[in-house]
Amino acid sequence: MVFARLMGMVLIVLTIVFVCLWFYARAAKREKLEAQWEKDQGPGRRDSFVSAELMSYEATLKRKLIWGVYVVPSALFAILIYVTNMG
Repeated sequence: MVFARLMGMVLIVLTIVFVCLWFYARAAKREKLEAQWEKDQGPGRRDSFVSAELMSYEATLKRKLIWGVYVVPSALFAILIYVTNMG
């Protein structure tokens, strides 16, 4: 019961971290794309250029964040528990 409660709290914290990193990474990428468009005076309108590039970036961003926020820390936590209990 205690372990389930701990895992629930960890999941909530990791979800908050995921959402914060998602918004931060999108904002940073948007700034870079807008600066790139301003420098190159890219094709078409700035808004459509930024939107199109962000759509392709979001797919890779989601995959990276899921691995970096959920999978790797969870695996490390599981390894830590295993080593602690079997050691």
